[in-house]
Parts: sequence; structure tokens; C-alpha cells
Amino acid sequence: MRSALDRDGIEALLTESLAPPSAGTTAFDTQLGFAVRRWCAPLLELEPHAPADDYVRRRRQLGPAEVTRRLLTAAGVAAWLVDTGYQGDAVTTPGELAAISGSPARQIARLESIAQHVAEAGGAAANFGADLTAAIADAAGQADTVGFKSVAAYRCGLDFEAARPRPPDVEAAAGRWLRSLEPGQPARLADPVLIRHGIWAALDTGLPLQLHTGHGDPDSRLHRADPALLQDFLAASQHLGAAVLLLHCYPYHRQAGAMANLFPHVYLDVGEALNHVGARSATILAEALELTPFHKMLYSSDAFGLPELHYLGAAAFRRDIAAVTGAFVADGAWSDADAARVAEMVGSGNARRVYQLPGA
Repeated sequence: MRSALDRDGIEALLTESLAPPSAGTTAFDTQLGFAVRRWCAPLLELEPHAPADDYVRRRRQLGPAEVTRRLLTAAGVAAWLVDTGYQGDAVTTPGELAAISGSPARQIARLESIAQHVAEAGGAAANFGADLTAAIADAAGQADTVGFKSVAAYRCGLDFEAARPRPPDVEAAAGRWLRSLEPGQPARLADPVLIRHGIWAALDTGLPLQLHTGHGDPDSRLHRADPALLQDFLAASQHLGAAVLLLHCYPYHRQAGAMANLFPHVYLDVGEALNHVGARSATILAEALELTPFHKMLYSSDAFGLPELHYLGAAAFRRDIAAVTGAFVADGAWSDADAARVAEMVGSGNARRVYQLPGA
């Protein structure tokens, strides 16, 4: 966040819950809260495991700009890929992340946000499908856009129909949605037909498509965020040539690994889980590596709002991949060279290749 955060603001960003902690409790009493106190405190010149009160006080003394600078630079991220579709006016932009950290940043364009802009611009339902397709193609042509993202899991669930929707169905759905919009209110897209139209239009551009799966805030119904629900869609889309990236996945990371194993264009990360499960993160990473081909897993932090999450994601991944692959080497299952190669692929190489970044 650009602005200074008080304790309540910090705690709100330590959880996916939209409700404040109950009286007498704190979001610092979680795996993520403990991880912040253990690993971020030394970067703010505090002892590891500093009490939450001391951590918040020191954070306020340093100010948001200095805290952000310290944590982002310590993360050692080579390139930032940023979803700009949520609270874009409140958080640092890709350009600001790049300036603070010294590493380049690129945009992941959110499909539902593009659709909402098209709706708010006016126009007839008969033209909505073509207008949305054109807006997605325009976003794909921007120099800083390297991929798209859909939050279908939050809006309609991942059990949507697999096939590309027919134009008459898109027009009818657009008519219903546009008629429902209230002047002055944000146009929130939740229609599964229009979401599917956006997803297929994004695939047509050839750029990678991210799909949120698994754990999320209360808007998502967890049982409808299982990536296994996408199997028919993944089968239908595998010949288009665009990569599909299953984001976060927990607690369905094994199902996501199975999808990546089955389909040539499917990739995954377990980024959100590694931060939120804290001291258990190496276990989750090891489970995700059971079925996932090693060239199909990408590092991610899913950091939002707190620079601590960027640092924790990167630092925890380095510890976890070393611990997991080191155990394989110690057991004689892997060689040292294999462990180093997998760490490089997951940490950087796969993302450079999939998103066609410099150095790929």
C-alpha cells in the first residue's frame, strides 16, 4: 500500500478474511504472522520473533517508504509480474515496484476488469462481445502486458462450461448484465457466459492466461475453486498454443499437479500457500512437486498490500526449495546437479520461458 498502515491495516492484510479479528485476538497469531515476526523483523533492525507491538511500532518509525524499500530490495526478485486489476489506485504500480526495487516489472491484465471498463464505456449488447474481444487484443498489444488473469473462481466458480460461448449467448448475457448496472456503481462482472467469452478471447491472443484456484477470500467458494473442475476446459483449450497457469492451488495443489501432468499447456504455482502456511511451507512445496513436471511449476508470492509478503514469498521459496531438494539428494534420489537445475527452473527459468521475458 502507498499510504501508512496502522495496526488494523497491517492485520487486515495478513489474512484473506474480510472481517476484523475478534476482540482479544490478533492476525499475528497465525503462521503468516509468526513468519513476519521471525523473518521480517531483522530487516527492520529488530530481533527475530520480536513482539507484534514492537514490530508495528518500528514499522511506523521507519515509515512506509523505507519499510517498502528494505523489504523489496531484500526479496531479490529479478522481475515482477503484477496483476493490476484489484485496488490498482491504492497499491504500488508496476512502475513504482520497479523504481523501488531496481528490477523490471510487467503487467498481468485482469479480464474481468477489462470487461467492466467496456461495460462502463456504454454500447449495445449486440456489440459487447466484439468490443470485449477488441479491448483484450488491445491490452495484449501493450508493451508491458505479458499475460492475462481471470478470477472466475470468485465470480462464477471453475465449474463453468468448457466450450467457447456462442455469439447469441454472449449477446443475451451482455443484455442482462448491462441492464442490471446502476449509474455510478462499479460494473462487477459475475456472468459465467461473459467470463468464458473473455477467457477464450484471451487465449486467442496467445499470451499466458492465469486462473486463480484454491484458497481465497470469502467471495470464493472453495469447493468450486478446485482446479480439477477445469479438466474439460483444459482439454478443449490445449491445442490453441496459449499457456494456462493455475495460481496458488492450495489445498488442491495435488489436483493442480495432476492437471499439469496431463495437459501440455498447464502450469502452476503454490505461491499464496507458502506465505500463509508459514513453517509448513516446505511440505506443501514437496507435495506440489509429486506429480508436477519440473518445467511446469513457477515461483510466485501472491503478495498484495504488504511488502513483507513480497520478501517472505521469495525468502521462503529459497529456503523451501533448498530443503526439499536437499532431502532428495541426501536420500540418494537426486543428484546435486539435478537439485540445482530444478531450483533454477522453478525459481526463474520457467517463468522467463512461459512469459517470454528477457533471458529466456
